[in-house]
Amino acid sequence: MAGSRQASDNMQDSPNSVRRRPGRFYLRLGLTAGLALVLLTGIPWLFSRNTPNDLERIAARGELIMLTRNSASTYYEGVNGPAGLDYELMQGFAEYLGVDLQIKLFNDITELLPALTRRKGDLVAAGVTVTPTRQQAYRFGPAYQQTRPTVVYRRGGRRPASLAELATGTVGISAGSSYIEQLQAQQAVTPQLSWLELDRAGIEDLLQMVSSGELDYSIIDSTDLILNQPFYPHVEAAFEFPQPDQLAWVFRGGDDDSLAQQARVYFHHLEESGLLADLRTKYTTADNTYNVVNTIVFQDRIRDRLPELRGLFELAANNNEMDWRLLAAVGYQESHWNPDAVSPTGVRGIMMLTRSTADELNVDDRRDPAQSIDGGSRYLSSIIANLPQRIPEPDRIWMALAAYNIGYGHLEDARILTERHGGNPDRWDEVREHLPLLSRQPHYETLKYGYARGSMAVRYVDNIRAYYDILTWMDTRNHPLVAWSPDTRADT
Repeated sequence: MAGSRQASDNMQDSPNSVRRRPGRFYLRLGLTAGLALVLLTGIPWLFSRNTPNDLERIAARGELIMLTRNSASTYYEGVNGPAGLDYELMQGFAEYLGVDLQIKLFNDITELLPALTRRKGDLVAAGVTVTPTRQQAYRFGPAYQQTRPTVVYRRGGRRPASLAELATGTVGISAGSSYIEQLQAQQAVTPQLSWLELDRAGIEDLLQMVSSGELDYSIIDSTDLILNQPFYPHVEAAFEFPQPDQLAWVFRGGDDDSLAQQARVYFHHLEESGLLADLRTKYTTADNTYNVVNTIVFQDRIRDRLPELRGLFELAANNNEMDWRLLAAVGYQESHWNPDAVSPTGVRGIMMLTRSTADELNVDDRRDPAQSIDGGSRYLSSIIANLPQRIPEPDRIWMALAAYNIGYGHLEDARILTERHGGNPDRWDEVREHLPLLSRQPHYETLKYGYARGSMAVRYVDNIRAYYDILTWMDTRNHPLVAWSPDTRADT
């Protein structure tokens, strides 16, 4: 995993802290900006006071401290290092100011805003909704995303059509949620309406509780529902609130708005350059590759695309002591064997390699089928080699595939959880049961690599196993579809 977690000073208020050095994000705006230039706007009053402002404090320490939480849309450790909309925006902001970025993780809004007040960080970037009550105590930056509060219910249950109808069931929301104000307003009209404010309950916790029937209804924002619904198929949207929510960074209130001013300038440049729109698309688009096996489409792809690629899969598999049919199944899951495939997150090619992974593997052109398949096979082989030798086959390969998708660190966290619950961390079936817990706050906050979409990795491996079984069945029976080759295809 990229980067390392470090214990920060006075970490009683923060479970985790991560330091990140600036990269080249802000240079994509075509500007050269650093803190020295930013401070020029403050020179006239540098000599008129003794107390430095927030911007000057950040310059002096050479570090911007971001207060945030784990979620799919804010910050998490991805397969290639830190990711999330708020993280990428904040990394760019740190580069704009010319300082390093330090990340402090908290559980939810009930911890984040008090930590900001106590100066445990410089600002909160965690998908926070702007509300009139919060505006009385804090200063907000420009809205960078708009979402709609969405009431969700269990498929097959009673579908409510309004807030008043929530009085017929058990409603649960995260403690400190912005939705409390709207529920309180409705309660004035519908006195029988009540709800549970659940401490330390993240988005995935709420979705799981609705899916299992523990809650009848919950309220989450539309973006979170889009990102997570593929992993909670029993949860459906009932209705959306009429007014959208605006999400923005949170700064301390008071007279010092030096940092908030620079955030406004920064977001203006992001809007003008189109980078903000690109990042929103990247983190608000559901990944549609994790579908159940569609045998008809799969056989069409075997007929149309596999013949030209089979030799490449066989060569790469032989070079890395793998089964070509398994490697082909991975390639199909990743891209449907489309060499020009590209995802919103920037991975591309048949094996959907990231730019950084391709660089490490010396893959010059990710769109070239031979390079992509060879690179993907070497990457998967390296993961297999890193797993403890005591893990037997086929458990070893299924765990390696999960790590290929979600990251090696998160797989290790899932194995730790399995052992904590009395399971065998060397058995895939038992680790598989615990992977979804990586998105549940009571579990991920106790682990080294934190939040991860473990359900996604489970579906990823399940799909590959299904494709692999089909290819193996066809190959062992010399099925005409897999027996084809580029040399014989025209005659078939």
